Amino acid sequence: MNLVRRRRLFSLWVFWLVAAPGFSISGTQTSGPPYKETRQSETLAPGIEHETILREARSSGAANDVWAIHTLILDPERARLALARAMDEVVGAEPTSSLAARAGALAAVNGGYFRTTGLYRGEPMGLLAFGDRVLSEPSGPRAELAISNAGGRVRIAMGQIEAVTTVLVDGGTRPVDGINRPRENDELVLFTPEFHRTTLTGPEGIEAIARNGLIVAVRDGAGSGPIPADGWILSAAGAAARWARERLRVGARVDVRTEIKADPPLPFAAEFSVGGGPLLIKGGQSIAEAEAALEKFNADFICGRHPRTAAGVRSDGRLVIVTVDGRRPGTSVGMTIGELADLMAGLGCVEAINLDGGGSTTMAVKGKAVNHPSDPTGERPVSDALLVFRR
Repeated sequence: MNLVRRRRLFSLWVFWLVAAPGFSISGTQTSGPPYKETRQSETLAPGIEHETILREARSSGAANDVWAIHTLILDPERARLALARAMDEVVGAEPTSSLAARAGALAAVNGGYFRTTGLYRGEPMGLLAFGDRVLSEPSGPRAELAISNAGGRVRIAMGQIEAVTTVLVDGGTRPVDGINRPRENDELVLFTPEFHRTTLTGPEGIEAIARNGLIVAVRDGAGSGPIPADGWILSAAGAAARWARERLRVGARVDVRTEIKADPPLPFAAEFSVGGGPLLIKGGQSIAEAEAALEKFNADFICGRHPRTAAGVRSDGRLVIVTVDGRRPGTSVGMTIGELADLMAGLGCVEAINLDGGGSTTMAVKGKAVNHPSDPTGERPVSDALLVFRR
């Protein structure tokens, strides 16, 4: 989509939105982009708009190219964002609509990537942090979304965030390999009270329980022990277990420290951060396909048409949150990463990031899903959800 076409679509969208407060339906367009569309808008609260876009390709050769799109347009001074965890734990899964209803949110979309099966189902596959408390480490080079509600205004930033966690004990240090996730061989993994009641680990390792900066107990060959509400557990296997047996002894003083670095540096102190990727738009320029390759997403993810969820910010500061249904021939075919970037640019975004998609893609309004998730069983339970509240 070229720049003139983007500007034309954006101008039409702004005129329609301003001219139609409350609830309205626009007519089918007869000129402009190579598709026709119908828009329906609903005001959820002052400064919080939900819009449904039904789009169909004009070309007879693309007769099956149809899209069902839902957007939330937020005034940053009238809205507030929060991140809800499924089952109020790090591990576990819950539908987006359930998370929204439990919190009394006006609207919500699914959040970051997560493990979809097994004992650790719902465990984030990327960054999850509240302030400087990291509950899941970043996933390699993938981008993250950081949000602040401070000063009476929602602010978002997106980019690569690095979180390095280190154990300090008896004058020595050792890096932590992971946080609140399955422990692999030779790894040292930190489990915090937010994770679950127990570590869910097998008996082949060693676990040291810490409270108030002291190791109070060590379980060797037991596995899956309870996590103290006022402490944490260091769980080790293989080579890491040999280190733990030497260092993590009852009575030893121990500390865990995490250093968070963002590239580019965050312009604010993040209230919470969640993993996503790839970046779609940066500085007003689409970088989606190149960035997806750099962030090591596979070819089908990049070039295939799938359900998508994204978040962005316009030049006027308003926030845009989007879902695109997919895998429903004749109803909505989904979008490639490049098409999603074009959509976000057409909605006026100068910065945008992709979030988890596929069967996870869900938008809930007033506690109910308003889109059509692609899983045959309906709405997929997810790890976390981005919630929208009236400020």
